[in-house]
Amino acid sequence: MRSLLAGATALCLIVAPTFATDYLGGAVKSTDIGGKMVLTDANGMALYIFDKDTAGVTNCYDTCAEKWPPLFADASAAAEGDFTLVDRTDGTKMWAYKSMPLYYWVEDTAPGDIKGDGVGGVWHLAIE
Repeated sequence: MRSLLAGATALCLIVAPTFATDYLGGAVKSTDIGGKMVLTDANGMALYIFDKDTAGVTNCYDTCAEKWPPLFADASAAAEGDFTLVDRTDGTKMWAYKSMPLYYWVEDTAPGDIKGDGVGGVWHLAIE
């Protein structure tokens, strides 16, 4: 029983995300997930970039944005370091990292999930 508990504890340590650095007042974090420093929100939910976007421009609207919700920014938000703002066609703003807009994946349901990485060959984890 003791070895079973030790194994379960070790597995939890491997799977659980480890936070390293805060950005944007803690709204975004650099999180170690599987040995990669992935950008997440404050709750540990992975953030993604879309190959069909261009620097400072989002091309994910309608059905795309339902599956890949943007990391929205407040109207009063200001760029900070590698984090910039992207204006969406509906007048809202979203965050970008190194000019690439940031999104969530609707099928990620728990901190540390990275189910969206590689979807369609065009969605990738936002790596620091």
